[in-house]
Amino acid sequence: MKTNLKNETAIKLIDKAKEDIQRARSVFDAEIQGLREVRDQVGEDFHRAVETICKCKGRLIVSGVGKSGVIAKKIAATLTSTGTPSFYIHPVEAAHGDLGLVSDKDVVLFVSKSGMSDELRQLLPSLGRLRITIIAITGNRNSLLAKHSDIVLHTKVSREACAMDLAPTTSTTAALVMGDALASALIDRKGFKKDDFARFHPNGILGRRLTLTVEELMRTGEDVPLVKLGTTLKDALLEIIQKRVGCTGVVDDKNKLRGIITDGDLKRILVKKPDALKTPVREVMTPEPKKVPPDILASDALSAMEFNPSGPITMFFVTDSKDHPIGIIHIHDILKAGLNLE
Repeated sequence: MKTNLKNETAIKLIDKAKEDIQRARSVFDAEIQGLREVRDQVGEDFHRAVETICKCKGRLIVSGVGKSGVIAKKIAATLTSTGTPSFYIHPVEAAHGDLGLVSDKDVVLFVSKSGMSDELRQLLPSLGRLRITIIAITGNRNSLLAKHSDIVLHTKVSREACAMDLAPTTSTTAALVMGDALASALIDRKGFKKDDFARFHPNGILGRRLTLTVEELMRTGEDVPLVKLGTTLKDALLEIIQKRVGCTGVVDDKNKLRGIITDGDLKRILVKKPDALKTPVREVMTPEPKKVPPDILASDALSAMEFNPSGPITMFFVTDSKDHPIGIIHIHDILKAGLNLE
């Protein structure tokens, strides 16, 4: 009897899991379909919106209520970080004094599915008196917002992903993607580059990926494992153990990098020839080791390590223009800095 109950419980759990997975996939399908619908509505108004924002001599003010307000905040943040100065104003706060932040040089971007909220109804006449250009992201071309706007970016979707077709889901996704489309178009029009992005994100991971160089992370001085061409394998092994990087570079009398010995190389050599510790490293080293210049981005060095043609590697020697080793960069040094390839 107990066994039957356990089996029934297991079957119910499996059925619930299938239902949850199917529901998740149906939401993806509904929102993808909604985005296709909105994509097909994009036209001349989108071009006019981009032109208007490009010519704006003030700032772009983004506003919305409820879920649309959350989307409006994200759009403002994305635009600001990609070269279009923007800020979010709540419509209620705007009607209670924050309109003082708005000038006739600004452009207002409203986000609203219905375009009929009471907050907008109270605010739009005041903006009209200020003669400010208004762009609307809305799902209702016949709304009060649309009628008071100079440009309408239509984001109507046939239904929400919510099973009841009530909760803002597909509609908010559509508005968000329209905002992303504006940001992307403005990036192209303004010639916004990676260096500009890094300047606006100095402390974030994205900023570090675009600015942090190997020179800032590499190990230098006594921490760099190096031996001469005539050094024995025994002494090379001691250097590897002391410097704890898993290898040692090999330099000639002019201090030029000529080769590398890894701890893996040593193990393979000693397995084949146990008495090889007296052998000079020049006879067993790997010539022309992988190396990078100090000014290369650390993120690029990490990519080169992971996608090395002959297989992933864990470190690079860092050399100057004359092939003199000035440091070593290990994959752990890069990862500790918060950089990765994701």
